[in-house]
Amino acid sequence: MFQTHCYDSWLGGAARQSKFFMWSQVLGTLPAPLFLFLAGISFAIVTDKLRLKGLAAGQIARTTIRRGAEILALGLLFRLQEFAVSWGWAPGSDLLRVDILNAIGISMMLMGLGCWMVLSLTQTSRPRLILGLMAVGVAAIISLLSPLIWTTWRPRWLPWPLESYINGVHNLNEPQSWLFPIFPWSAFAFVGLAVGLFLLSDGARKHEARTFALAGAAGVGLIYPGRWLNARPVQLYAAIDFWHTSPNFFLIRIGWLLAISTGAYAWCRWGPGQRGFSPLIQLGQTSLLVYWVHIEFVYGRISILPKHAVDIPTASLGLVAIFFFMLGLSLLRTELKGRRVGALGWFRKPLKATSN
Repeated sequence: MFQTHCYDSWLGGAARQSKFFMWSQVLGTLPAPLFLFLAGISFAIVTDKLRLKGLAAGQIARTTIRRGAEILALGLLFRLQEFAVSWGWAPGSDLLRVDILNAIGISMMLMGLGCWMVLSLTQTSRPRLILGLMAVGVAAIISLLSPLIWTTWRPRWLPWPLESYINGVHNLNEPQSWLFPIFPWSAFAFVGLAVGLFLLSDGARKHEARTFALAGAAGVGLIYPGRWLNARPVQLYAAIDFWHTSPNFFLIRIGWLLAISTGAYAWCRWGPGQRGFSPLIQLGQTSLLVYWVHIEFVYGRISILPKHAVDIPTASLGLVAIFFFMLGLSLLRTELKGRRVGALGWFRKPLKATSN
């Protein structure tokens, strides 16, 4: 995410036309799907925990949908902050831009609705399996419909702020590739939900290493069919945007996400994640904060380098600076949070003693 944003914001001139920049942006096709995928896995963990506590389907839905609404509210607040910082030159329509936080919030609300329907309407001894099948089915439907929703099946009858949540049309009369509408982005969250439920199954827990190895192999296996289907002379859709709505590219990215998950498991169980401090794990613990703040230092008015004006070495130094600055901010956040928790614990002890 850092490298994609930094090079996109700062590189200019010939550097912006280089293969280096092209490949940096190709790597940029992974962070947003990864955020949504991980949101789906986290959603599966929370939902399964609430279900095992004996909560009714309606209670589970209220809890998870409310959390999704909170994330959506944060996304709207982020847009308001960006508009305020850019006061004077940012158009008012920026307040209604569908960004990644909006996508995560809406996707969580949709997953909550889907899980509520399954848990309310079905009585089964294998709820994880049924929920997982639902998640895979919804992901497939979203992916397969995305090329049509962006072209011939556009809901033009909706006001553009609402249609933009469907296909990212914004106020520009056609879907925009830099936005994050339900079609196709929510599909990644539903895949994450299915994967999370699978990882929570008894068999997967008993054989963790084997399970993640199979997930990685399945990921690699999905990449090749996606590429093969895309190379066919006859395609299912008359008009398609490979990099943004293609179901074939969706398969490829799901394959990469599964492979990354296997790599993350190996990193944490056998790799550097077991050897003391890990910058990646630290940043992951405060991902919302570092996402929110780094945008201002890369794209905002307080950008640490001039936009679209520097060469690759200069932008790379800026990238290193952003990484260490965000790492320091992340460490400060967890330190302050730890102190606050410790202070609350100290404050409650005498109250408990008094009550006894």
